[in-house]
Amino acid sequence: MDYLVFDLEFNQDYNPAKKDRNIITPKCPFEIIQIGAVKLDENLQTISFLDRLVKPQIYTTINPFVKEMTGITMDLLDTAKPFKEIYEEFIEFTTGTTSILCVWGMTDMRELFRNIEYHGLDMSPIPKEYINLQLYASKYFNCSKGVNIGLHNAIELLHIPVKKQFHNAFNDACYTVEVFKKIYNKDIKPCIYNPNKYIRRNTDNSERKKIDTYRLIKQFEKMFNREMSTEEQSIIKLAYMMGKTNQFQTEICNNLSIKKDKK
Repeated sequence: MDYLVFDLEFNQDYNPAKKDRNIITPKCPFEIIQIGAVKLDENLQTISFLDRLVKPQIYTTINPFVKEMTGITMDLLDTAKPFKEIYEEFIEFTTGTTSILCVWGMTDMRELFRNIEYHGLDMSPIPKEYINLQLYASKYFNCSKGVNIGLHNAIELLHIPVKKQFHNAFNDACYTVEVFKKIYNKDIKPCIYNPNKYIRRNTDNSERKKIDTYRLIKQFEKMFNREMSTEEQSIIKLAYMMGKTNQFQTEICNNLSIKKDKK
């Protein structure tokens, strides 16, 4: 049995010429631009690595928020391979004995399958068993119900040395591995992922939809009885687009039962 710990970075729509309208592709609102993965054996020993940038084909201008957060530029992405080629490498990376995907939160699981679906690729080779390590780490630290601990906070609380920047897919996958090793116990069990539950079907054959952000902002200003700042407007627009993807819906797993090691 192998554990495949992976992390993704995404790009999304950015069109500065249309300040009041954000145009997104509903089938793939978040396009993968980096895949980082670490394969572990059943004893949590590292077997192999995968670190690839992905040349975007949907959103071909890097979103400034993404660039600032990840440090990824279009100059770097323009020299990378497209998703279809990187996906073949990812499939080869997952090939082996029974494999379990491990992620920090469900966003990466959902967007991986959404990107596969968008490009019309075969998703059957990808393992469907997965472990949401963020959920178990939150239990480990006795977080309140509905509160999930961030990767950076978990690293600090577990006294894991911070040697590389966060918001890099490969670095975050490596940090997730270190957390996994610290919180691991026999009660951590995989769930089965159903990609069809979260893939958005486009029933009217319309690939692009417009969001009336002007009215959206005005609604917030009416609710709070004040004008929204430029920064607040950007956050509202981004949060609205992210919410429309359903990527933050919670996954219920009947196997979840974990106690904190008291040692």
